Amino acid sequence: MRSLGAMHQKPARARILDAAHELMLTVGLARATTKEIARAADCSEAALYKHFSSKEELFIEVLRERLPGLGPLLHALTAEPGRHTLEENLTEIARQAALFYEQSFPIAASLYAETQLKKRHDDAMRQMGSGAHKPIEGLDAYLRAEQAAGRVHPDADTFAAASLLLGACAQRAFAYAATSDGQPPPVDDFARRMARTVLSGIAACD
Repeated sequence: MRSLGAMHQKPARARILDAAHELMLTVGLARATTKEIARAADCSEAALYKHFSSKEELFIEVLRERLPGLGPLLHALTAEPGRHTLEENLTEIARQAALFYEQSFPIAASLYAETQLKKRHDDAMRQMGSGAHKPIEGLDAYLRAEQAAGRVHPDADTFAAASLLLGACAQRAFAYAATSDGQPPPVDDFARRMARTVLSGIAACD
């Protein structure tokens, strides 16, 4: 845990996000209560609720502000199709997605052990316009923009391609725990291979 001196150098909102991120990683989302988060951030629980309306909102903001920025990357690329090569863009998307899932999986995993808690979080994320489906929708939108620009084949199923790429990135986060070294494939090589494989099925013909 960070020292109190270092924590006090930051505004309360930043301290709360830091504390929530650390506790969600170490004890899991289910056990990281707002009381414990406030204590770790050296503020009152009332102060926490001045910045975040619920633990669900705090969880979403941790994903947005403390994990690799997959959403902003997808928005930027969708707004400017044709920027860099399609392979370069898909490689960077796969790299950011793999890192995002690698870091978010330990945080969110405890939700799946408690049905009611997961339902509450799902309901809250639905109301806040968030959820695990958003990256797929974002990548689908980017691929459709590239399709309109002529770089993705007109008959390509962009939703399926987005689902395949991000599904592989999510799978990397937990599928290798039982291997001899317990480590996922190196992220840069993994991202290049995933991008090239997806691209081979959707690229426009020369």
